[in-house]
Amino acid sequence: MPPRPMNDDEVLSEMNKMVAFIKQEALEKAREIKVKADEEFAIEKAKLVKQEQQAIDAQFEKKRKGAEVAQKIAQSNLTNKSRLKLLQRREEQLQELFSIARTSILTFAEDEGRYSQFLEGAVVQGFLQLMETRVTLHVRGQDADIMRKAGEAAADSYAQISGREVSFELETTLSEDCAGGVKLVSSSRRITIDNTLDERLRLLEDKMLPEIRRDLFGPNENRKFYT
Repeated sequence: MPPRPMNDDEVLSEMNKMVAFIKQEALEKAREIKVKADEEFAIEKAKLVKQEQQAIDAQFEKKRKGAEVAQKIAQSNLTNKSRLKLLQRREEQLQELFSIARTSILTFAEDEGRYSQFLEGAVVQGFLQLMETRVTLHVRGQDADIMRKAGEAAADSYAQISGREVSFELETTLSEDCAGGVKLVSSSRRITIDNTLDERLRLLEDKMLPEIRRDLFGPNENRKFYT
């Protein structure tokens, strides 16, 4: 027998079932989409948060390093200023010491005995360096007489040492500001030997400066070799 056609109530019931099924499928699909969207949102959110955190960390690290560099520069500048101030003070002490030495040599020429002995030795030394038969001695005007006597004694000593004769002439050309001593000039005037007290003190300052620094301020920690 052929199937009986459905009446209106049966058709409506079947339609309601189909609608309910489609609606259930739609709800489940919607839930799946929402769950997936929530997961993707959570992933993207975590990614953005991490990127922002990394950016903040990088900025903080940059500022921290900048602060460290600024602190090191400030500390270095302060250290350099302190070192320069210390070096300046040390230099002032050295100059004060040399000033005392310069003052003392100004009175050396007042002791005629010691001064005459110095002049004789300085001239003998110059004669031996020049090894010439005639030499000009330049002295202060006030030292002319004592230099003449010291020069004659020096010429005798030179003759005994070298077996040679030497003559000299005096010129009072040294400044009165000079502490004393003598300059010897060769006959050709090309060679000059400065045996003044001022020059002797200057040479002594240059030669003794490292030793004086070490005695006053201790050894230089940055210096490894000494000659």
